[in-house]
Amino acid sequence: MFDRLLVANRGEIAVRVIQAARELGVETVGVYSDADETAKHVRHADVTRHVGSSPARKSYLDGDALLEAARETDAEAIHPGYGFLAENEAFARQVEQSECAWIGPPADVMAEFGEKTKSRTLMQQAGVPVVPGTEDIVDAPADVRAFADEHGYPVAVKADSGGGGRGLKVVDEAAEIEDALAEAKREGDAYFDNPDVYVEKFLENPRHIEVQVLVDAHGNARHLYERDCSVQRRQQKLIEETPSPSLDPETREELCAAACQGVSEAGYENAGTVEFLYEDGEFYFLEVNARIQVEHTITELVTGIDIVKWQLRIAAGEELDFAQDAVAPRGAAMEFRINAEDPSAGFSPTPGTLETYRPPTGMGVRVDDGVDQGDRISPYYDSLVGKYVVFGEHRDEVLARGRRALDETDIEGIATTVPFHRAVLEDERFRANDHTTKYLDEQFDGLD
Repeated sequence: MFDRLLVANRGEIAVRVIQAARELGVETVGVYSDADETAKHVRHADVTRHVGSSPARKSYLDGDALLEAARETDAEAIHPGYGFLAENEAFARQVEQSECAWIGPPADVMAEFGEKTKSRTLMQQAGVPVVPGTEDIVDAPADVRAFADEHGYPVAVKADSGGGGRGLKVVDEAAEIEDALAEAKREGDAYFDNPDVYVEKFLENPRHIEVQVLVDAHGNARHLYERDCSVQRRQQKLIEETPSPSLDPETREELCAAACQGVSEAGYENAGTVEFLYEDGEFYFLEVNARIQVEHTITELVTGIDIVKWQLRIAAGEELDFAQDAVAPRGAAMEFRINAEDPSAGFSPTPGTLETYRPPTGMGVRVDDGVDQGDRISPYYDSLVGKYVVFGEHRDEVLARGRRALDETDIEGIATTVPFHRAVLEDERFRANDHTTKYLDEQFDGLD
């Protein structure tokens, strides 16, 4: 195991990694920008290094500064968390070529999964179902029109390196093709430095199901079952739960086995998430997230497996020490992303100081956050305050416990998404499991 680890991130995920490392006896290096000089993750780290000014591109996105901080502090490994440089193939390669170990999949594998057309091909070769789509990059409106004529509308024009809804444009009729193609290419270039796009059939009312996997360097792959992330606003997840209430046992086993098979044949290593769309009893591969996920917490609660610790162990060369049939999920769990946003004002960001901050406590409640009372939510970064996670014997108990936990929450000084989460838990469609990825954007009317 490593003696010292640099955490190339901030906020709650940096705190989470620091805590896992400490339990393994690994010292941690926390990095910070001007805006984060007194942040919680800095207070928790054993050693700290300033890496730049407040804008992320001049600090947390500065790979050279991060590697210099690792060299200065004799760090033996770098954990990227999620976001920032976590899925940046160039940075992963920089780390691999340094004296530090990279806590994540190999850069070459990350590059293949970073381009959707390549990842679709990899999964098809492994026998994993994919949504019908073009195998090659699409350049002309005529190519989109030809695909739509064959498969029917709607179709999705998608950035090849996209994610989180960026670079995705839905086309409902031929007249929209030219604008959608141009806009998808523009967003792909702006957000991912890659204007390439492809086309696939757009599923109109799917569920979003993802499978957590762990793969070591000794040829062992395990899945930790699935999470349902269908409560999304503009392709951004807000509530996640496990197990998915929409899957029957046979489909669950088939989907999870497919995810494991796919990453194994692709040469994947470390923790990752295989995402699927599920509609009318069929599932289709969507993408691989080559990093730790925000919602890994709920999987940890139902399986008892510490995913972040296993990230470190795998990177240190250890072998997974449990068989697939030893993974036996118990109960149910749900995560609420508490953001510094005002849901009554279109979820606009509300940076500011946490004048009062009292998160929920008690039976079956876990809080992963990156702030304490008196801390400031910066306008420079993601608005996540923390993740409030509840666990129970079954979904009904989780719903009740979630309402109790949110009612106990006391945050003053900024607006948050707590009222939104409360409204969802009272909504009959959500409670009855009668929702899809379009639920929030088209069907939810719980907030005035």
